[in-house]
Amino acid sequence: MKLEVRNITKKFGDTQVLHGISFAVESGRALGLLGRNGAGKTTTIRILMDVFHANSGEVFLDGKKFNQREHQIGYLPEERGLYPKKTVFEQMVYLGRLRGIPKAKAAANARKWLDRLEMREYEGRKLETLSKGNQQKVQLASTLVCDPQIIILDEPFSGLDPVNSQILQSVVREMIDEDKIVIFSSHQMSYVEEFCEDIAIINKGEVVLSGDLADIKKRFGENQIVLSAADRSLDMLSSFLAEKMPDRLQITGRTRDELILRSLKNTSRREILECLLANNIEIEHFESYKPSLNDIFVSEVGEEEKKEELA
Repeated sequence: MKLEVRNITKKFGDTQVLHGISFAVESGRALGLLGRNGAGKTTTIRILMDVFHANSGEVFLDGKKFNQREHQIGYLPEERGLYPKKTVFEQMVYLGRLRGIPKAKAAANARKWLDRLEMREYEGRKLETLSKGNQQKVQLASTLVCDPQIIILDEPFSGLDPVNSQILQSVVREMIDEDKIVIFSSHQMSYVEEFCEDIAIINKGEVVLSGDLADIKKRFGENQIVLSAADRSLDMLSSFLAEKMPDRLQITGRTRDELILRSLKNTSRREILECLLANNIEIEHFESYKPSLNDIFVSEVGEEEKKEELA
């Protein structure tokens, strides 16, 4: 299956929230839907689920206009939406029946997912008596109780300890391997990198970057290297490079221990290395720059954030 969002716009009163959002996600390839708070992610998700109607634009599934009522959609919201006074099992069955699943099937699916998430012992407990992490697992089980074809996960790892995070990671991988359409929204970029082959970054209601994550990383890392020296501080190394190769290298970033450099005027890595060795620089680390998703995200939306903080 292929789900496509084409030129979606949305206004609330006089406020334009979405300005022509477009992206696509295929079954078996999870999409990371990313953006700062208020960027438009939740509005986009609600349009996908037919909670909101777009002012213009369309959503298509396999080339046909997407009718949400003809497909099971599992949605895990960032904010919990379950019933604290009800038992885990009874509300899972209730939610399954709300989505059109017969009672016996809803009960079987509830027990299946409670077993899978190691939560069966809590099925008769009221939700409010569970820890935050176990409540999150119940929320996930409730998302999957209807055997959804399309799964939307918004901050699914919130409140989970490392052991429960591993359980959830294995479940997400299973959903992807079963050719479900999976849309994954999170500010925890390491999890997005773990699962998502494709990303779409939204900033102020517009998609500023989308596509295959591996290709995007390759493009962002092109003509850049990571460098550190055992005998020079980063400031000393920066000064040295500014003196020796002033118009051939540009410092694009730095970590605690390393400089990130972009080569200019077709300067090769060999030329940079030869310059360092000729001046007796004791090289500690020298390799092609491999940007993290966090680096890419900050480069796309971080400058706007800085401007807002200074305003």
